[in-house]
Amino acid sequence: MVDPLNAWWAQQLVLCGWAFAPDPLALEPEEARTRLANLDVVDRGELGWRLLEALDSAHPDPARLLAALDVVALAGAVGWLSESRARQWGQRLAEEIHAHHASLDDWLAALRRARNDEGWVRGDDGFAEACEALATLEHDGEGVTWEMLRDWLLANRRTPALWPEEAEARVWRLRAAFSPVLETSAGALDWQGLETWLAESWQVTGRDELIRLLLWLGAQGDRQGWDLDANRLLEADAEARRRWHAGLAPRDRDFGRVLLGFVERGEPLEWAAWDWLRLIDLAWAGACLGWLADDEARDVALHGADLILRRYSDWPALARAYQRGRSLFEGQDLLGDFEADWRLLLHAPVSPWKPALQELIDAEQIEASRKRIREWRREPRHWVLALAAVREPELALRQGVAPSLPLARCEDARGHLTETLDLHADEGVEALARYWLPAQAHHLNQLAADAAHGALPPSRTPFGEVAGDDLTGRDALGRASRHAATIHMAEKFAFHLQMAMDSEWFEAPRLAELAAALQGSLCRFYPDARRLLSAWAQWEALLPEPEQPSLVAEILWHRDDPGSLFHWLDWRSGEWREPGPRPGLSQFTAMALVGPLNSAIWSLPQPESERECASIREWVDGHYAVQGPEGLAEFIDYLLEVGDRQEYQINYAPYTLNPARLASEIATLESDECGEEERNHLLRLKRVRANEDGCNDLDLTAWDLAQAVDLAIAGRQLDWLSEEAFFARLRRAHALAASHYGGWEEYARGLYAGFSFFMGETPEREAFLGGFRQALASWLAAAPPLAGPWATLDFPGARPRHWAPMHVDTLPGDERLLH
Repeated sequence: MVDPLNAWWAQQLVLCGWAFAPDPLALEPEEARTRLANLDVVDRGELGWRLLEALDSAHPDPARLLAALDVVALAGAVGWLSESRARQWGQRLAEEIHAHHASLDDWLAALRRARNDEGWVRGDDGFAEACEALATLEHDGEGVTWEMLRDWLLANRRTPALWPEEAEARVWRLRAAFSPVLETSAGALDWQGLETWLAESWQVTGRDELIRLLLWLGAQGDRQGWDLDANRLLEADAEARRRWHAGLAPRDRDFGRVLLGFVERGEPLEWAAWDWLRLIDLAWAGACLGWLADDEARDVALHGADLILRRYSDWPALARAYQRGRSLFEGQDLLGDFEADWRLLLHAPVSPWKPALQELIDAEQIEASRKRIREWRREPRHWVLALAAVREPELALRQGVAPSLPLARCEDARGHLTETLDLHADEGVEALARYWLPAQAHHLNQLAADAAHGALPPSRTPFGEVAGDDLTGRDALGRASRHAATIHMAEKFAFHLQMAMDSEWFEAPRLAELAAALQGSLCRFYPDARRLLSAWAQWEALLPEPEQPSLVAEILWHRDDPGSLFHWLDWRSGEWREPGPRPGLSQFTAMALVGPLNSAIWSLPQPESERECASIREWVDGHYAVQGPEGLAEFIDYLLEVGDRQEYQINYAPYTLNPARLASEIATLESDECGEEERNHLLRLKRVRANEDGCNDLDLTAWDLAQAVDLAIAGRQLDWLSEEAFFARLRRAHALAASHYGGWEEYARGLYAGFSFFMGETPEREAFLGGFRQALASWLAAAPPLAGPWATLDFPGARPRHWAPMHVDTLPGDERLLH
C-alpha cells in the first residue's frame, strides 16, 4: 500500500532535481551528503535554522518550504535525522504547503513567482521540465494527487514531534539561542569546525579545560564584573561616571559606553543569561566532541537551566537579558536589533521555545543535575578557591580538575608568602597554622555581643581616652552580634592557603588536609552559603582592611547570585577539625597577660622554622642573656617566683620609709662619675623619690608576669619548651595574676608602673611611655577592636561579666567561664 505522505513528498523532490522514487529518504548517503554541502547545510545546526525559517508563518515562502522538503529528505538519507523525525518534519511541511495552496497548479505558480522574485533565469535549470514531470506524475494515476494528500493530512492531523520531546532532552531547547537541536545524539555532524572554534575562541583543547570553563560560566562568567561596575555607576554622579569611562583601557571603552547607556536610560541591569545560555551551548559542544558523556552534558545543561529558571519568568526576559550581555561583550548596543534577532525563536509557530519556560524542565532532573555539579566541586580545595576568588576573581577558573600553573604564577605566590607572611618553603606546611586565629574570632564575637547589649568598657581609661574613630568602630560591632566572626579570619587564612597551594612548595596531601579542616570549621559555624556570606559582608564592613578597597560589594554579589560557587560547595557537617590548634579560654587569658609588650596573640604558639628561631634566639639573648632551653625555663620560673618585683622590694622599697637616706643616696651618685649600672640605679632612685607612675604604691608583679608569658611564648616557638611545659607556665601565670589583681585595669596600672620603673636610660623614654600608655588604653577599651583582647576576657579569678555570644564560636573553657 502506497504511503500518501512519502509518495507526495517524493513527487515534490522532482522539483529539486531528484529522480522520482517512492521513498524520499532513499538517496545514497554519500550523494545526500554532497548535496547538503552544495546547499551550504554544513551541519545539523544549520539544518535546524533552515527548517525553522521555512515554517515562519509570518513569511510563508514557497521556495523555502520546497528547500526544506529537500534538506529534510537529504538529512534523513544521510542519517542526520532519524526516519521518524524526518517524517514528522515532512508532514509538518506538507501541512504548511497545503494550508496556503489550494492545488498543485497554485503551488507551482507560487514557486514560479518566488523564483522570479529571487532573480532566477527562467528555463535554464530544468525547473519548467520538473514542473511538467510533477504534473504528469499526479495526473496520470501513478502519483498521489493534491486532494488525496489533503484528505490524508486531515485524517492524520496531530502535532508533529519536530524537536526532541523526551523529558531528558527538553533542556536542549534552550540551546536554540545558538542553533536548534534536532536530535539529542550529539556528534561531529552537529557543529562543523567545533574543535578549532573552541581552541581559538576559548583556548579550550580538552575535557578538563572545558569543564573548568563550564563551571566558571555557571559560577561567575562575565556577569560578575559587569554587575559590580553597574552597581557602582548607579551610585555615581555624572562626573564620577565620566571619570570611570575615561579610566578604562582602550579596548574596554566601547563596553563602557554601552554600559553607561544602559544605566542612564534605565535599562534593567541584568545579563546573566549571557553566561548561562553559553554554558548550555558549550555543554552541547562537549557532547558533540565526546569530551562529555551524554548524561554529563545534559546535567551541565540542566544546571544552566536551573539557574535560568531562578532568574527569568519567560522566554522574552531571557532573550533580552542575553542581548544585553552580548551588547556589553561586543561593545555595541544591540537592543535595537532585538526583534529581528529573536523573532523566529519567540514567535515562529514551530519554535522549540513554544512551551512555557517555567514548565520546560522537571524538578527531578534539576535535582539530579545539582548532585553532578556539586560532585565536580566536592574537593575541599573548592572552599579555598571560593574564598580566595573574592579577592582574585580569576581563581574561579580553577574549578574542576586543578590546572597546571605557569611558573610565573608559582613565583607570584612565593613572593606573597615570603614578603607578606615571611613564610618560606623550609618551614613546612605546618607553619600555616599560625594564620588560623580562633582566639581572634572569640574576641570579636564577645565584643559584638557586649556591644549589642551596651556592655562595652568605658572610653576613658587611666591612660587616657581612645581616639574617637576607633571608639566608633568598636561600638558599631554590635551590628554583627548575630554573625559568627569566624569568617573574618578564615577568609584570610584561605587566601594564604591558596597562595601556599600555588607556590608548589608544600606537599599537596597536607594542603588538602588543611582545606578539609577549613571546610569543616566553616560548616560548623555557618549552615549555608547565605549565612556565611552575610556574616562576611557584615564583618568586612565593620573591620575593613587598611588601605585596601572594601570587598563588601563582591561578597554580596556572591551571596545573591544563584550560580556563585559558594552555593554549590559541599555543605556537609563532618568531623570538626580545625586547621590550627584552638587554645582554651584560660590559656588565651594567660597569653593576654603579655599585653602591649607584644602584639596581640590570637593562637597558640608553635615551633617555628630555623630562620624564625634565629631571630627569636637573638632577641632572647640580647634582652635577657638567655641562651638555651634550661636557662630559659629557669629564667621564666625566676620571673614567676620573684622577678624584678623582688629587686624593687629589696633595693628600692626601703627608701620609701626613709626619705633622708634616699636623698643622700641620690646626691652621692650624682656627685660621682656613674657607670651604666650606677646610672640606671640613680634613675630608679629618682623615680622612687617622685613615686613616678605610682611605682611605690602599685604591685609590680604584672611586669614580671608579662615578661614571663612573653618568654614562654618565645620558648614554645623555639621548641625549648614542650607544649605541656608551656601550658604549665601559663597556668602558673594565670594563678599568680588572680592572686595579685582584681581586674585588667589594676593589672594594667601595675604593668605600666613596672615598664616605666625598670626601663633603662634612653632618650626615647617619653616616646616609649607615650606609646605604651596609648596601647594600654586601646587594650582596655578594645578600640580599635583588634588592639588586644582584655576587654572581652574575664580577668583571672574575676566574676564573669560578659554577655553570651549567640553562636558557638567561642573558646573552650569551664562552664562558668563560657557563660
